[in-house]
Amino acid sequence: MTDPVDHFGESVAEHYDETSDAMFAPEAVDPVVRFLARLADSGPVLELAIGTGRIALPLAARGLEVHGIELSDAMVARLRAKPGGDALPVTIGDMTLATAGRPGAFRLVYLVFNTIMNVTSQAGQVDVFRNAARHLAPGGRFVIETMVPDLRRLPPGERYVVFDVSDDHLGIDEYDVLNQGLVSHHVQAFGARLERSSGPFRYVWPAELDLMARLAGMDLTERWAGWNEEPFTSESRSHVSVWRKA
Repeated sequence: MTDPVDHFGESVAEHYDETSDAMFAPEAVDPVVRFLARLADSGPVLELAIGTGRIALPLAARGLEVHGIELSDAMVARLRAKPGGDALPVTIGDMTLATAGRPGAFRLVYLVFNTIMNVTSQAGQVDVFRNAARHLAPGGRFVIETMVPDLRRLPPGERYVVFDVSDDHLGIDEYDVLNQGLVSHHVQAFGARLERSSGPFRYVWPAELDLMARLAGMDLTERWAGWNEEPFTSESRSHVSVWRKA
């Protein structure tokens, strides 16, 4: 497997919290923290792609022992600058293989906000599951939050789906249906300045994730449409899935 590419370097990390501000609001964060704290069973817990600490810091504030793995030094620098951020153990590395804390001792490993798609090959996504299972204690849980591929909005022969149009942001997803590829294009306004960025992803179906879990020795125990445990249906645009290590 080729070395992973860090798409969250300084130019992205500089504005990450600002451009994702809705995801940092209490109404977005609190349900995630409640859900994960329930599964953590007093910890310890590991966040894959810990980023700037949006979820890890509130979990740690609840008294849980929180570890992280993160590929981007720039994102971790933002985490370290926040209150309590310098106390969290973070391994800089690729979440498909990096080791954090004491493997086999974690009650919970989690990966949120579509980040499983940042791993752009099926083999790499399978390795994420295997690495999560390696860190989990028997009976521990692995949680992923990610989108359901939005192909129903893609007309035959077309590649582009507009997913956001606002005063300061334009977002367009470009699909490669043959290879389950997705490039997310963004044009973001920062005052009078416009910045364009594009990031590659591999979209993945819920049933495919379940098979990856089985390959890693885990079984599905819960699937919801969101962190408030809304029922998952054929109309759901995203899901929160929980697998248990045997």
